Amino acid sequence: MSLRRFVLRRGLAVVPVLFGVSAVTFGLFHLTPGDPVSQVVALNPDVSAAEEARLRERWGLSGPVWRQYLEWLSNVLVGDFGREIRTGRAVSAVVWRRVPETLVLGLFGWVFAVAIAIPTGIYAAVNKGEIGDLASRVLALSGVSIPNFWLGLLLILVFSLRLGLFPVLPPSRLPLYHPETLRYLLLPGVTIGTAAAATLTRVMRTSMAEELNEEYVTAARARGLPERTVVFKHVLRNSLVSVVTLAAALTAGIVAGSVVVESVFNWPGLGSEFVQAIDRREINVVMAITLVTAVCVVLANFLADVLYAVLDPRIRYD
Repeated sequence: MSLRRFVLRRGLAVVPVLFGVSAVTFGLFHLTPGDPVSQVVALNPDVSAAEEARLRERWGLSGPVWRQYLEWLSNVLVGDFGREIRTGRAVSAVVWRRVPETLVLGLFGWVFAVAIAIPTGIYAAVNKGEIGDLASRVLALSGVSIPNFWLGLLLILVFSLRLGLFPVLPPSRLPLYHPETLRYLLLPGVTIGTAAAATLTRVMRTSMAEELNEEYVTAARARGLPERTVVFKHVLRNSLVSVVTLAAALTAGIVAGSVVVESVFNWPGLGSEFVQAIDRREINVVMAITLVTAVCVVLANFLADVLYAVLDPRIRYD
């Protein structure tokens, strides 16, 4: 199978996944008690039953769940995510205003994870059984075990309050590319990327250790190739297949972790907006953020499919 056909098949598989995510999220949201109209009525007991019914009809909350979902889906297909019930603002404007902040935070987390995991995994595999290998495994296990909200609070306490190296609150009215903003993002980036770095380190070490025992490595060494060439030119490429696959899967963890990390660091991204929307029962905002998040996760897995099809062409024929 050619790479083009492989990419096309994987791309078509994205559609039912996004449809399933939206349907399940919409159904689960309606299974929970309460809605925005109920909250408005609770705050204003003078609202009559007829007025409450008109509000539900106005915001499309009066019909069966399946009909509400079909109406929402038909609007989304033409780019209309609806409006916030409380403020009347367009949901698309609310979401897209927060997307850059979340993407930058996620990018910081990924850069930290990859920059730590790949060199550490290579070093641990090449020096298997030595002190450096043992230390890397202990640190990886610690990184997986530490909750990111606790790690974020600890980093704030040490590096912001005690040492004063980083600001406690994000800089206001500064662009994302401003040096002060980027400096502030170091701590939340480390927080959100620690678990991913720990997991990638363990997988990188295991994959590299297995490849180093293969016959082609013995043959390359017998031909007199330098160890650096054997490790970085031959072993590393084969080891990256597993790492790329796992890196895409960890995208969901980074996106989910942004909800907690953004709350801890008071970062105005999709995570904090998602928490507020759930609290206010703003279903249009919740659905829009869920869909954007699902697109990011599915796109990451799609890119992983393409990358390891390039790294290992045999995968295209499986």
